[in-house]
Amino acid sequence: EMEAKYTRKMQALRDEMDLRRKTEIHELEERKNTQISELMGNHEGAFGAIKNYYNDITAKNLALINLLKEQVEELKKREAVLEKEKADVLLQNKGLTEPLQESQELVAQLQKKLVHYYRDKEALMNSKAHLKITQKELKDLQWEHEVLEQRFSKVQAERDELYQKFTKAINEVQQKTGFKNLLLERKLQGLLNLLEQKEVELSEAVAASNLDPSALSLVSHKLEDVLSSKNATIKDLQLQLARVCKAHNDMLQTFEAKLTAFGIPVDNLGFQPLSFPIAGQ
Repeated sequence: EMEAKYTRKMQALRDEMDLRRKTEIHELEERKNTQISELMGNHEGAFGAIKNYYNDITAKNLALINLLKEQVEELKKREAVLEKEKADVLLQNKGLTEPLQESQELVAQLQKKLVHYYRDKEALMNSKAHLKITQKELKDLQWEHEVLEQRFSKVQAERDELYQKFTKAINEVQQKTGFKNLLLERKLQGLLNLLEQKEVELSEAVAASNLDPSALSLVSHKLEDVLSSKNATIKDLQLQLARVCKAHNDMLQTFEAKLTAFGIPVDNLGFQPLSFPIAGQ
């Protein structure tokens, strides 16, 4: 019974499952048919669009082919005309070959002449520019020459004036320096003579007085002091004489340097400047 019961249930379940399967299969077929219909419609639309597109292209290509045929025919006609013109031009070229060669030779000669012309023109321009520069330099040199002549005249006048002043000054300085040196030498000689006389008188006085050694020592010290003072005076006079001689010699060197700077030879003075030896040298 249980086997029969479950057999019935199994049969009922199998029938139900078969029914469901058939239903699902039917639904799938319906959906498939719907999709097929849609795809076919889409394909027909696309095919129609492509067909129309290629029909347009075909029509355009046919029109283009016809146009190109017409152009080819026109080009053939034009080519024939050009061939005829070419033949005529070849005949003309044969007749113009010799004049062309002559013209080419003439052009070559003219080109050479043109090159020489440009070269000569450039050289002429350079010469003109150089001439302008030279003229300007000449004007500048002339102006500088005039200025230098004026300056030379002025320098000559200053030189002559300076020469006169220096000549006068050197004469005065020589006279003054010589007179002063003579006075100093005479004064120095007088002091030396006086010193010798005093020494002789002192020796005679010492010999005549018979002084004791202490008094003689005192007199000797006083005499040494006097002699030291006189020696200092003599040195001072010698230094003064040396300074005067040096100043005179420096002035002579300065004068000779000025004469050299102005281009005046020392021999043109007309006299020989006297240079004093410095005392002690």
